[in-house]
Amino acid sequence: MRAITIDEPGDPDVLQITEVPDPRPGPGEVLLDVAATALNRADLLQRQGKYPPPPGASELLGLECSGTVAELGEDVDGLAVGDEVCALLAGGGYAERVAVPAGQVMPLPPGTDVVTAGGLPEVACTVWSNVVMHAKLSEGELFLVHGGSGGVGTHAIQVGTALGAHVATTASGPNLASCAELGAQTLIDYREQDFAEELKGRADVILDNMGAKYLGGNVAALAPDGRLIVIGMQGGAKAELNLGALLVKRASVAAAGLRGRPVDGPHGKAAICAEVTARLWPMIADGQVRPITHATLPLAEAAQAHRMMEAGGILGKIVLQTG
Repeated sequence: MRAITIDEPGDPDVLQITEVPDPRPGPGEVLLDVAATALNRADLLQRQGKYPPPPGASELLGLECSGTVAELGEDVDGLAVGDEVCALLAGGGYAERVAVPAGQVMPLPPGTDVVTAGGLPEVACTVWSNVVMHAKLSEGELFLVHGGSGGVGTHAIQVGTALGAHVATTASGPNLASCAELGAQTLIDYREQDFAEELKGRADVILDNMGAKYLGGNVAALAPDGRLIVIGMQGGAKAELNLGALLVKRASVAAAGLRGRPVDGPHGKAAICAEVTARLWPMIADGQVRPITHATLPLAEAAQAHRMMEAGGILGKIVLQTG
């Protein structure tokens, strides 16, 4: 099969399309013919040698995909060869075929085509597991989404709006109008405004992709009983945390990754995928949440897709199509 491989870490030009052996499904796994995958920030880091895959995962890039079930491993129920599905991966999506645990395979959301669905699993599972399952965002709460124009951000704004929250977001000025169209009500230009000053301790839930750079501001922005969820470290990994400020507010800070979670268990990927299928897919079916695709490129143009993401100005996901 064809796949995007890397001989050594580096800039986007190290990505090359080559022939590699087909994967085989093990017990409890499903083999998929990949229709599409999508870029995530983790792909750029892995390409640079800064984010190795978890033990046992594919060395190939790609944390999500969509496609057709080609083969079932032993002990797999509820799926059939020929089913159109999408899947959450620990790696391997930048290829024509991938083997994935059956618990991480989901039906396509009603009304979503198979190529567009290639950009859904990672953002859907990231947002739902952190914002709903962990932080328990409720109707009427103020929900701050950092990076509102990105893949996770555009999805989180819509989910928060569908749940009845008041959504605030940070983004660059040119992208704020698009964030408003998705449902954000409080718009903060991170280049011109101080989000902590704008919110003045009113944020019940914060979804943060910046890490260290925003930690102090996030704690200041939290409301009493507020919950800060850190899902990225684009602004660094280490910062000083004022525990006194948390104590006064009875607030909490959590950091949660998705890629390294186990398949099974109460916090495993299978449980998250089941929740997403049961509770989020109906929101997509009725139009409350929709996939946002910035561009769709052929898999062979993965290097160009990486350059696009690094250049910025992206609204939603960049999808790579295998066919």
